[in-house]
Amino acid sequence: MTSRPALADLGPIAQLRAGRLGRRLPQLLVGLVLYGVSLGLMVRGSLGVAPWDVLHLGLAEHLPLTLGGALVLTAALVMVLWIPLREMPGIGTVANALMIGPSADATLALVDRPDAFVARLALLVGGVLLCALATAMYIGAQFGRGPRDGLMTGLVRRTGLSIRLVRTALEVSVVVIGVLLGGPLGLGTVLFALAIGPLTQAFLPAWIVPLAAAAPGQDEAIVSSAIR
Repeated sequence: MTSRPALADLGPIAQLRAGRLGRRLPQLLVGLVLYGVSLGLMVRGSLGVAPWDVLHLGLAEHLPLTLGGALVLTAALVMVLWIPLREMPGIGTVANALMIGPSADATLALVDRPDAFVARLALLVGGVLLCALATAMYIGAQFGRGPRDGLMTGLVRRTGLSIRLVRTALEVSVVVIGVLLGGPLGLGTVLFALAIGPLTQAFLPAWIVPLAAAAPGQDEAIVSSAIR
C-alpha cells in the first residue's frame, strides 16, 4: 500500500531546496491565478461571496480600492499579525498576497454580471468548485500557507484552541465586520463556508507534490481547513 502524500511544514529556503521546482512553481502560480478567478466569478454571480470577501468588498465601499486592492491590503495587514504569533511566511505566502487580488480584478474586468438567475447560480457554484481546486493546487505545491491560513494556525498554536473554533471565530468576525461596512452577505457565503473544506480535502491528495527532501514535521491541519 502506498503511503498518503503529506504536506511538509518548511521555511522558505527549505522550500526551494526541496526539489521539483519545475512542477511546483507553475502549479503554485496557476493555482493562485485560478483562485483570483474564482473570487471574481462568485462576485459576478451576485448571490454572496466567500466570508473574507464580505470584508474585502466592505472595505472597498469606504476606501478607494478595488476588490483586488482590498485583498492585497488585508493580506499585508494579516501578515503583520503573524509577527507576534511567530509564524514563518513561505514563498507561497508572499505570492498569495500579491497575485490573488490582481487576478480577481482582471476577472471582474472581463466577466459581466448575467441577468438570468441560473447563470448567476452557475457562476457561484463554479466559483466555489474552482476555488477548492485552486486551493488544492497552491497548497499542494508545498510553498507554505496563505496569509489568512497562517493567522488561523498561529492562533491555534498560541491559544491551544481547536482549528474548528479558531477558524469559525475568525470567519464570523470578518463577516460581521464586512456586513457592517456594507459588504454583501448571501447564499454564496453560506455555501462557501460549508463546501470549501470538504471540496479542498477531496481535491488535495491529487495535487500534493512529494518533495525530494521531506521535512520531519508535517502540517496536516491545512488539509481540511485551507482557504487562502
